[in-house]
Amino acid sequence: MTRLTTLCKNVVTFYVNKERNVFKIKLIVVGKVKEEYYRAKIDELVHVINKNNNIQIIELEDESIPKNAGESIMHLVKEKEGERILENINNQDYVIALCIDGKITDDKGLENIFSDRHKQETECIDFVIGGSLGLDDKVVRRANYKLSFSKMTFPHQLMRVMLLEQINKVL
Repeated sequence: MTRLTTLCKNVVTFYVNKERNVFKIKLIVVGKVKEEYYRAKIDELVHVINKNNNIQIIELEDESIPKNAGESIMHLVKEKEGERILENINNQDYVIALCIDGKITDDKGLENIFSDRHKQETECIDFVIGGSLGLDDKVVRRANYKLSFSKMTFPHQLMRVMLLEQINKVL
């Protein structure tokens, strides 16, 4: 291949990537997935998404919650988990926190979020799923967008699968 052909190929690749909306995505999640069937589906979806984008799952250790923990202990647990989450968010990242009181949207709404981020040339989109007690207020305040899938509460492992399914669908 000649140098000119190589240069042209690189330019074409650049324009194709700009048109294709290649994203760097992080899922920052508290806790591990214990069930093998969830783990298998998550791995499958990550593999599919990574064919055209760059997705990374950052699993953070969840704090143990003592039995009969009072409000102050639960606040401390959320705060510690929140600190770990914030350590994995860069200043320029666009953060979407999954919260029960977030905005409920459809496929088109999620697609629009990605489209807007592409137009703004956002370097990385972070989706954050908290632990069993939810997200610390500092994490929610850092979020650029609060997203809810429903007013119902779902197991966190299932929520990862649901989120990945939606990301895969809109990309």
